[in-house]
Amino acid sequence: MCGQNSVRSPIAASLLKQLVPRGLYIQSAGVSKAELDPFAVAVMNEAGIDISKHKPWTVADLEDWEGFNFDLIVTLSPEAHHKAMQMTATLATEVEYWPTPDPVGTEGRRELQLDAYRRVRDGLREKIRERFGAPVVANE
Repeated sequence: MCGQNSVRSPIAASLLKQLVPRGLYIQSAGVSKAELDPFAVAVMNEAGIDISKHKPWTVADLEDWEGFNFDLIVTLSPEAHHKAMQMTATLATEVEYWPTPDPVGTEGRRELQLDAYRRVRDGLREKIRERFGAPVVANE
């Protein structure tokens, strides 16, 4: 879960689907939503993962679609963490906060901007490996 479900949480969800065993239900959402960021698509393509079809969701969209039934919520921004803590105050859902910088708005030439997104991708991949262990069989 992140702020707008346009960069960090789609990257994290797609990496998690690639790196963890089958059978783990994974969904990404944001407190609000914005269009999928083309730099996020580009750096994930570099990693061999296509997120171009991702449609940003809000937490409210997710709740309306399938209810709110998660064992773990990983939050990537202060705004998302605050929202998750509010939503889970009376639930047994575990919430983990992984502070992740927002690469949107990085100034400079294109390569510098892409580097900021790569750092987010690589940092999230490392956190996922630390938290969930080495991949067994990828999710589909």
